[in-house]
Amino acid sequence: MPPERASSPPAEDRSEFAAAAADLLDLVRHLSGPEGCPWDREQSSKSLSPYLVEEAHEIGEAIARGDEASVREELGDLFFLVVFLAVTVDRESGGAPAALIRGLIAKMIARHPHVFGEPRDLDAQGVLRQWEEGKRRETGHESLLGKSPERLPALLQAYRVQEKAASVGFDWESVEGVLAKLKEETLETEGAIRAGDRERIAEEIGDLLFAVVNLARFLKTDPEAHLLTATRKFRRRLDRVVERLRSQGKSTREVGLPELDRLWEAVKREEG
Repeated sequence: MPPERASSPPAEDRSEFAAAAADLLDLVRHLSGPEGCPWDREQSSKSLSPYLVEEAHEIGEAIARGDEASVREELGDLFFLVVFLAVTVDRESGGAPAALIRGLIAKMIARHPHVFGEPRDLDAQGVLRQWEEGKRRETGHESLLGKSPERLPALLQAYRVQEKAASVGFDWESVEGVLAKLKEETLETEGAIRAGDRERIAEEIGDLLFAVVNLARFLKTDPEAHLLTATRKFRRRLDRVVERLRSQGKSTREVGLPELDRLWEAVKREEG
C-alpha cells in the first residue's frame, strides 16, 4: 500500500470506488463465464487488443471536442475493457487482477522516488529523465530509446522517440534550430520531387513529417490533436463548399478548380 499522503481521498470515496470496482469485476467475470455472454466467452487477449486501441482513440477525440459527457462515457468503456482484459489474461496465463494492481502500485512508487523517497527538487523534464532511468534499471534495457511499440500511431511513435531522446539531452537548444531543420527537410523534399526519384521522395516526406512532429514536441503541443483539428476544419469547409454548389443545382464534377477555389476562399473568409 502506498504511503498515506495529505492528498489521499476521504475514506468514503475509497470505499465507494472499491465497491464499484468489485462490482465491475463481478460483472465481467459473469459475462465471460459459463452462464454469461457467448461473445464475451469467446474473447482472448489478442482479440480484445484492437478494442483497447479504439477506445483510447475515442477518449482522445472526446477530449479534443471538449465533450465532457462523452469523456466520462468513454472512460467507463475503457475501465470495462481494461478489467475484461485483466480477467481474460488471468484465465489464459494467470495473474489475478488484484495482483496486477499491486504490481502497478509498487512500480509507480519506485518510479517516483522524489515523492515517496528522498525529496528532490525536480522540474517536469527532470522527472521524465528519472522515469526513463528507472525503466532502464528495471528492464536492463540499455538502448538509448528503450522499447517503442510498433503498433503506436506513427505520429505518436515519432513523438515518444523524440521525447525519450530529449530526456537524455539529445535535443535542440532553441526553436530556431527546429525550424531550420524543418526548412532543410522541405528543401530536400523539393529536390527529390524535381529529380523524380520516388524512393527518395518517400524517404524525404518521412523526414519532413518527423521534423514537423519534432517542432510540435519542442513547443509542447500535441501533433495528433492538431492534425485532427486541421482535418475536421478541412472537412467542414469542403462540406460547406459542396452545400453551396448543391443550392445552385451544381455538383463538384460540373465545376472547375477555379470555381471550387473561389467558394473555398469565401467559406474561409466567413469563418474568419
